[in-house]
Amino acid sequence: MADDTATSAPAPQPDAGDEVGEREREQARAHDRESRYRTRLGPWRWVVAVLGTALTLFQLYTALFGAFTSIIQGAVHVGMALSLVYLLYPARKAWAGRPGVPWYDAVLCASALGSCGYIVVDYDRLTTQAVVFGFTDTDVVVATATIVLILEATRRCVGLPIVVIASAALAYGYYGPSMPVFAHPGFSFESLVSESVYSSTSIFGTPIQVSSTFIFLFLFFGVILVRTNIGQFFNDLAFGLTGRYTGGTAKAAVVASGLQGMVSGSSVANTVASGSFTIPMMKRAGFRPHVAGATEATASTGGQLVPPVMGAAVFIMGEYTGTPYNELILYAVVPAVLYYLGVFCGVHFEARRTGIVGTPKDQLPRLRGLLTRAYLLAPLVVIVGLLLAGRSAGNAALFGILTALLVSLVSADTRLSPKAFVRLFEDGARAALPVIAACASAGIIAGTVTRTGLGGKLAGGIVDLSMGNFALVLILTMVACLLLGMGLPTTANYVVTATIAAPILVQLGVPVVAAHFFVFYFGIIADITPPVCLAAYAGAGLAGANPMRTGVTAFKLAVPAFLVPYVFVLEPQLLLQDVTAFGFTTTLLTAVVGIAAVAAGLMGYAPDGHLLPRAALIVGGLAAVYPHLGVSLAGLAVITGVLVERRLRHRDRDKRKEVAAG
Repeated sequence: MADDTATSAPAPQPDAGDEVGEREREQARAHDRESRYRTRLGPWRWVVAVLGTALTLFQLYTALFGAFTSIIQGAVHVGMALSLVYLLYPARKAWAGRPGVPWYDAVLCASALGSCGYIVVDYDRLTTQAVVFGFTDTDVVVATATIVLILEATRRCVGLPIVVIASAALAYGYYGPSMPVFAHPGFSFESLVSESVYSSTSIFGTPIQVSSTFIFLFLFFGVILVRTNIGQFFNDLAFGLTGRYTGGTAKAAVVASGLQGMVSGSSVANTVASGSFTIPMMKRAGFRPHVAGATEATASTGGQLVPPVMGAAVFIMGEYTGTPYNELILYAVVPAVLYYLGVFCGVHFEARRTGIVGTPKDQLPRLRGLLTRAYLLAPLVVIVGLLLAGRSAGNAALFGILTALLVSLVSADTRLSPKAFVRLFEDGARAALPVIAACASAGIIAGTVTRTGLGGKLAGGIVDLSMGNFALVLILTMVACLLLGMGLPTTANYVVTATIAAPILVQLGVPVVAAHFFVFYFGIIADITPPVCLAAYAGAGLAGANPMRTGVTAFKLAVPAFLVPYVFVLEPQLLLQDVTAFGFTTTLLTAVVGIAAVAAGLMGYAPDGHLLPRAALIVGGLAAVYPHLGVSLAGLAVITGVLVERRLRHRDRDKRKEVAAG
């Protein structure tokens, strides 16, 4: 399998030992902005290596011995990341193949180090005297330059959507009195930029605070899993467990992509990394190209919903909701299982409809052999165990990193060479660059929303628009999350939706955890929701399929998953909130049956393919999922009726065949 990363990292520059296929790199460049980095750095390669290694060592040092104050920790974190972005990512993607680094990017690199270094060196004055007596002209210039550098770096390695939103947030803060809707007193230019840079509520607010402590370590952990080839074991295990069954290659792709995707902040990078191996296998098994691409995209996107890492956004969720991290990952288990149940059912019914059987056992990894390598699961076991034991996320990540490095020494195919081990630290920094840039820009948005009170105003606006209808509020909030999540990586996606959309639900009495999980889910599912379904487009590129058709199929596979957030908002017991044995069991069982029925109806596996039974399955499934016992029982009755009708139809057909044969 291609040895690419399931993190949001760009792959390292290709060399003789790089196993990443050329096609995979080209697909990554075509669909994933994070992969459009320079490949011909020349002498600048050593500067990138030194800066990248220094950033990783700084993060490991502060994880071991304690972080600095939030602004200093964030300034070092952001400054070194921005400098690397300007060396690695060109201003235009077409320039990625040009040799060296142009002079202006070298100047921007130095400016990023200088502006953030200014914050570190003059920290005491900037956070005490300047707040009381006012900021100097130099302070304002440095703050302005820092904001511009962050937005441009984010544009280069993440994309334009979040930059547009962040710029709009700044404009809203400045032009508050002139706004036709949601007007506010506004801020002076000096106040706006200074508060954005020299306080712990904007750029160096919660997103960067979490990025500079927990997230970086987990991204580094993901890089280690890939570079040591431990991640390959996850794929082998998935194929060994599911490959022999109906549509086995697709089911194995779902499991493998979910396992690899949990440590990543990019649906597109997940799709490209896993899909280069799984999509050709699905096509060889008989899946149509657009179905293969959609299956990989849907499974890779869902990986960010799987505990314990959840694309690293869960660490920010813990800060926003005030909920311990080890509790959040427990709350996330049932929704994640239901998401993958929907995808699993979708590919199963597609395989049944098209007659795709499993892979012969002699072509699959032997489970007995895989069990002898079960020690490769130790890093994940250590992380989960420590988190459930109440240890901090940073502490768990450190021990996970150490465990991964130790178990990699056991076998020759996982053992790193000295050169690869040294390069690992640079790769760890590369993996984090898009996430750091996105978190910094998301901090600008969150800071402006908080300071202007925009979140509460938007909440009131949606409530007014829905005329108090709770179901309509949920639908409008879902649409807002899908729009806000388009083209954003997981962490930035969650920060934006949690800041703007979650307060709407909380204001209406939805439990805080349920409200944040709701917006988290729909922000992520935006990557497989047409028309801007970037993960599906990446899967289509690998599969050689029509992008929009792939996107529509991915949406169909994920439709059952669209129901999950509504269920846990209407019945928070699925998030283990105020659980009773009867309530939890009935809600879970009816949700499972309903999701399977909806998947069967959407993917077309119904009696003779007739539309009426398919529609009945969808309607019955929706009713079964609804967390009200009477409605659920009615839905189950409809589903049972369809199944009985199918059974009778098949029995009559068999009898007619017997008569004809006799």
